[in-house]
Amino acid sequence: MSIYEQLKQTADKFPDKTAFSDGTDSLSFAELLAASQNVAAAVAVRAKQEPVVVCMDKHPNAVAAYIGVLAAGAIYVPLDRELGQARVAAILGKLAPRLVVADETSAAFIAEMELENPPETLLYSEIPASSYFAPPPELPDNQPAYIMYTSGSTGTPKGVAVSHRALIDYIYSLSEVLGVTEETVFGNQTPLYMDASLKDIYPTIFFGATTYLIPHGLFTTPLRVVEYLNRYSINTIFWVVSALTLVSGFGTLKKLIPESLTTIAFGGEVFPVAQFHLWREALPNARFLNLYGPTEITGVCAWYEVEGEITDGIPIGKPFANTEILLHNGEILVRGPRVALGYWGEPDKTAEVFVQNPNHNLYRDIVYRTGDLARYNENGDLVFVSRADHQIKHLGYRVELGEIEATAGKIEGLASVCCVFDKETGRITMFYAGDIETKELSAALRKLLPRYLQPDRVKKIDEMPKTGIGKIDRVSLLALAKGN
Repeated sequence: MSIYEQLKQTADKFPDKTAFSDGTDSLSFAELLAASQNVAAAVAVRAKQEPVVVCMDKHPNAVAAYIGVLAAGAIYVPLDRELGQARVAAILGKLAPRLVVADETSAAFIAEMELENPPETLLYSEIPASSYFAPPPELPDNQPAYIMYTSGSTGTPKGVAVSHRALIDYIYSLSEVLGVTEETVFGNQTPLYMDASLKDIYPTIFFGATTYLIPHGLFTTPLRVVEYLNRYSINTIFWVVSALTLVSGFGTLKKLIPESLTTIAFGGEVFPVAQFHLWREALPNARFLNLYGPTEITGVCAWYEVEGEITDGIPIGKPFANTEILLHNGEILVRGPRVALGYWGEPDKTAEVFVQNPNHNLYRDIVYRTGDLARYNENGDLVFVSRADHQIKHLGYRVELGEIEATAGKIEGLASVCCVFDKETGRITMFYAGDIETKELSAALRKLLPRYLQPDRVKKIDEMPKTGIGKIDRVSLLALAKGN
């Protein structure tokens, strides 16, 4: 069953229930269906089985545009002005779409760009109501559903193409782990152009839940975020670790507890143990789940529910149903139907990381090389070690920067931490935010780490720089380390 057909069923069952809201504007399931039909009718006469960019601010209407593009048999590409003009222009230049669906501010934003082949811009507000929409014949489920551009923090952004089959398989597996029902109320933290938002959007459509799109600006004041969670009785969140530590690291949970939260899922980075304990102490009866997976495998491929005492870091656990994880020379390789189709228009880059299963050569069996290093613990759970590109040589020893960060994360008073390595000088710089003073932190590290793992410099900063999704921006920190 297609995403659009599933929305029709949910709208029949819960027509007046709020599907998506940002706290100001909302769409019920019936309104979402009608809006997506209008978009589909307008898109279908302009684009067929091809990429259609949706460049809109974080708003319920953006979700309607995504579903409308899918219903028209096309492939949606989510973008946002928040990405910046240079980045959006670079993506549009590489993708060369014929059609962009945009809100007024985004249309003006695109119009300022000097594009060699400017696309037609379809204003969302001017899409007419459609009295009748006949969806195209059902396409094979290996048809791309969306193209999600990676963060590009380490280079040129790449468009990850994901099929309908992968997306639907993902929705059911994830929803089973999270326990999604019509009673679920999601609090979306991530921008809609990042794959983490899939965890909120599609389970809502499939199971009749509700998603609140938390305005990005609230995260500058953690107390306002918790007030928002309580105002709308949000019970389920999937946030990047940096967003959670922003709340816990500055004492917010001692002032106000998100009383309705029953499921806290997290991922994207290693959760500092001391900060995790603050959340668990504030919400002792809630479920805490570590979800692991890159964009190239449709978002998540492994999960771990924290139940016992955590002292040495939270495992990433075991694979989702219908997924296999292989460890090859310590690197995580992912196998199964949720492996992406590859990078749009970039066969050479696709071939570098979407490779034949190294365990056999009997038939075509493509796995994704994540570039993440892991090991199994005594319980058979996967434990993230580091990024392969974060493995360095320091004082003649092979060093995992992630090991230093994980050890520092156990120290009370430290809200967030990141280590960067300058190849030119051979120095490790540890940046951190929190209440602990630099001398005290350095002394604690000397007790916990051998000499070769000690950072050469420890620097306190007010707040970690973030990428668009809210992860720590290592590129900016490396530049800062080089400048000091």
